[in-house]
Amino acid sequence: MFGFEKCTPESVGVSSAEILKLFKTLDEYQLSTHSLIIAKGKKIIAEAYYEPFHRDFLHRMYSVTKSFMAISLGLAQDEGLLSLDDKFVKYFPEYENENWNDLLRQMTLRDMLTMETSRAEECYWFNEEPIDRNLAYFKQKMGRISGTLYEYDSAGSYMLGVIVEKVTGKPFLEYLKEKVLCKIGFGENAYCLKCPGGYSWSDSGILCSARDLLTFARFVANKGEWDGVQYISREFMETAASPLVDNDIYGHAAYNHCGYGYQIWGSFNGGFMFNGMGDQFAIYDPKSDLILVINSDNQGNTTSRPILFHEFCFRLARSAQEGALPEDAAAQKELEDYISSRKLMSLKGRTENPFADEIGGVTYKLEKNPMGMEWIRFDFGKDGRSTLSYKNAQGEKKLIFGMGYNEFSKFPQEGYSDMIGNISVPGHKYDCAVSGIWTEDRKLRLKVQVIDKYFGNVGMTFSFKDKRVGVRMIKSAEAFLSEYDGNAVGMRADL
Repeated sequence: MFGFEKCTPESVGVSSAEILKLFKTLDEYQLSTHSLIIAKGKKIIAEAYYEPFHRDFLHRMYSVTKSFMAISLGLAQDEGLLSLDDKFVKYFPEYENENWNDLLRQMTLRDMLTMETSRAEECYWFNEEPIDRNLAYFKQKMGRISGTLYEYDSAGSYMLGVIVEKVTGKPFLEYLKEKVLCKIGFGENAYCLKCPGGYSWSDSGILCSARDLLTFARFVANKGEWDGVQYISREFMETAASPLVDNDIYGHAAYNHCGYGYQIWGSFNGGFMFNGMGDQFAIYDPKSDLILVINSDNQGNTTSRPILFHEFCFRLARSAQEGALPEDAAAQKELEDYISSRKLMSLKGRTENPFADEIGGVTYKLEKNPMGMEWIRFDFGKDGRSTLSYKNAQGEKKLIFGMGYNEFSKFPQEGYSDMIGNISVPGHKYDCAVSGIWTEDRKLRLKVQVIDKYFGNVGMTFSFKDKRVGVRMIKSAEAFLSEYDGNAVGMRADL
């Protein structure tokens, strides 16, 4: 059973008006927010889902997964199945090869938890043949002294998850759910994607609800305790969420320069956070005891995180009072009305243009380009529902978009991964939302948002001059959408 109750913000010392400012700021900056919860203790004071997202939606958490994995490692240590001081190679004798050196052999699990590994170069496993992701890690020769310097090592996090699964005989999330999470209200249906080779995608693959993430964050804030039961060593939990190592290379304040623990980031005001690609966050502020949980896809947006952290850590959290505030029924209603009206971000701007009649139904033949597109054609509907047709290496495609609003459909590209990363699934398509606006008299912009087990987005601009078209596409996604990245030029085919 979910372990939180709802209450008014004022009853726990937080202003409804200040929360509304946070929501409006994120939305005014056109951030692509999917869900957002603010809680104090075990009381939820704001909860929003941006349609079509909803309370039970299992959202991809990306690197937030690492924090779950770290806690499962601590649980395995509690049960005597491993020690953080174990040498990493102890668990992988079957992979020994000519690349093994003393730097690798000296590396401990604790070194890996704090991202102080001996890895010297990026281990981008998506370029590997889809047989066994573990092999990719041992193809590199280690070049750093472990336990000395912080450098983000996602592949190392994955390998730690493999160790948990080797010693427990279970997928790491299922192990954590069975021993702890489902006992404190975490969802039974949460799951983790897998990697080639059969192990969980333990650095990126968890899918769970926003409420599940809130439950996990509160558990960590409680140092492993829930309703009087200490499920995991308090010492381990306190250490895990502490800024153990310095991760500030540049010497300036930033959301990700507050230190690093056991796969858990330090945060402002002495707090901690879980951090996922695209802006999946749980941020804990210890002074106010507030937790903010947010799921988004702001990949490619370099301003989203400074805005979010400023609004929560430096404004909302610092405005919270120790005792209750006077109830403010008007402000509470305004906040609830705003929350209930939220929809997924779409492009806003000019939606009608006489120029659409000039290019509607016209095919433009493209010169050779990185996207492999041979031609494009637009058809504009009177109700705003419009279509981009094109042909690429897979054949003819149709992308439906709304002028000034999102049209929801399947993204036309086929064969991307599903339950196993880096494994193509013939015919498989992702859910997407697409909107469009005219940015100039002869310039059309489309925003594609993939909203599935995998998140990503594409910005498309089409600029028309005399009988020609210029095309620019920029994708922000991990290891897919590469067919929609680049520039092209073309000419009307009827000339």
